[in-house]
Amino acid sequence: MGRKIALWLIWAGFIAYVLFLAPPIHWQETLNLLRKILTLQWADINPIILSLFSLVGIWILIYSCVLFFDGRMQKIPFWPFALASVGTGVIGLTPYLALREANQEFSGRKDAWLQLLDSRSTGIILTLSTIGLLAYGLLAGDWADFIQQFQSDRFINGMSLAFCLFCLLFPTTLGDDMARRGFLSNSQLFWLIALVPLFGPLVYLCWRPPLRETSAEAAP
Repeated sequence: MGRKIALWLIWAGFIAYVLFLAPPIHWQETLNLLRKILTLQWADINPIILSLFSLVGIWILIYSCVLFFDGRMQKIPFWPFALASVGTGVIGLTPYLALREANQEFSGRKDAWLQLLDSRSTGIILTLSTIGLLAYGLLAGDWADFIQQFQSDRFINGMSLAFCLFCLLFPTTLGDDMARRGFLSNSQLFWLIALVPLFGPLVYLCWRPPLRETSAEAAP
């Protein structure tokens, strides 16, 4: 119960911050930025902002590699929250983390989507993509421009803080996924993965053993 209350408080607090405390939003500039990103017009976009936007997408895929299996065994499926997170990031994802119950089991067969999410190749692709994005942002980015936009633009400010929240919240789902794969009571391994931002979860996806299927149908 304490975990659920904390997650709801984080969710409500982040929304309140974005609405009332964050820098003002510049709608035209934000829409132009999104249009340029989605239409691959990247020439005049600060590489740090482009990398950060892409890394938020990487985080959504990392959570998907864990929570689509979890959602199979919950009363509520994960996919509506996954779709919501594509548009709203951590705001769409956090309610699922708060509503789900602890569950360390998986039953049924893996369809093609779950097999893709369970593949170590997916983890490797995400890791290599992350390394490339970080190198691009760190080496080619304009940090003075990013700091100025972080301080003056609500979209950049909120996206940056959402990235940090993705890092903070991942341990709430990690323990159950580890248990489903046979890592019982391995607290040292849990904290090693949980305390390394972004790359801890990525290495876990590259290394974790595939989840075993069963002939029984999944519980509703």
